[in-house]
Amino acid sequence: MNKKITVLPGDGIGPEIVAEAIKVLNKISEKYGHSFEYTYVDIGGCSIDKYGVPITDEGMEICKRSDSVLLGAVGGPKWDNCPPAIRPEKALLAVRKELGLFANLRPTKLFAQLSNASPLKQEIVGNGIDLLIVRELTGGVYFGERKTEEVDGELVATDIMPYSESEIERIGRVAIETAMKRNKKLSSVDKANVLDTSRLWRKTMHRLSEEYPQVEYSDILVDNTAMQLIKNPTQFDVLVTENMFGDILSDEASMLTGSIGMMPSASLSSGTLGMYEPIHGSAPDIAGMNIANPLGTILSAAMMLRYSFDMAKEADDIEAAVNKVLDNGFRTGDIMQEGCKKVSCSEMGDLVSQSI
Repeated sequence: MNKKITVLPGDGIGPEIVAEAIKVLNKISEKYGHSFEYTYVDIGGCSIDKYGVPITDEGMEICKRSDSVLLGAVGGPKWDNCPPAIRPEKALLAVRKELGLFANLRPTKLFAQLSNASPLKQEIVGNGIDLLIVRELTGGVYFGERKTEEVDGELVATDIMPYSESEIERIGRVAIETAMKRNKKLSSVDKANVLDTSRLWRKTMHRLSEEYPQVEYSDILVDNTAMQLIKNPTQFDVLVTENMFGDILSDEASMLTGSIGMMPSASLSSGTLGMYEPIHGSAPDIAGMNIANPLGTILSAAMMLRYSFDMAKEADDIEAAVNKVLDNGFRTGDIMQEGCKKVSCSEMGDLVSQSI
């Protein structure tokens, strides 16, 4: 099978971790006889430095023409003072909007080998954490109208959080169908006791849930969700929520595993095109030191194979290889444990590749 992959290494540790994911994808292509064609595009701060914009029109068109997109990370202190319209993060919002990437899937899985790395007590972690947050990605307050104006002699800032019924139904259906493929349990997160958008969200989700009586459905307020993720995370399987709530909750959930470096994500369109990336940032303080954890990016590549390319066996191979490497006691610095063997970013990529 031939697939075109647009590679967006980005800033900071982005190029290092992406290189290890490519190494693993090349091993998959060798094993299964696939052909992956990579086209590299600048994004974020490095694009601002070269072209004055966080992503060029040409770069965006390359993304649109690809079968999938693999992203590293963008941003860093160097570009903190850029005008808001051309900050590195603007490129991510633009790519999501232009490619129609409305559904963000963020799994949080505590690997058994890393159970001691979780900040939670072992009696809370139990037999492990394995949940998935489905976040709406192209609506809500991040894309609504915003303005700052002077009113009665002082500045007043306003951000609008719009959601249409069709937007909610679209992401809700993805979440319910995802729950059907897992443990048939879905929690819908909102703030319906305060927000009109959340009341519409809840009404729409209730109507959708009636179409799937096999799925155990429940509503939960966002503030309670934040508490329950710490108190009893194993109660959750699939959670679905709007853009800003999902942004916050998925970052909270990622730390239940002990390291944000382990967490992959997928941003999906209504077709097969998706963008895959680790959920962490560019970590400029360790860039170029070959010590970053590439496993989140490698597992994101596995999600690409599973969701965009329908290569479930190949994705299973990558995930099994990661488990094998962890079983054998290899760790990057962020997940280092007593009695384990510390390896570099590139060495971790080599080990996963060799284990396929």
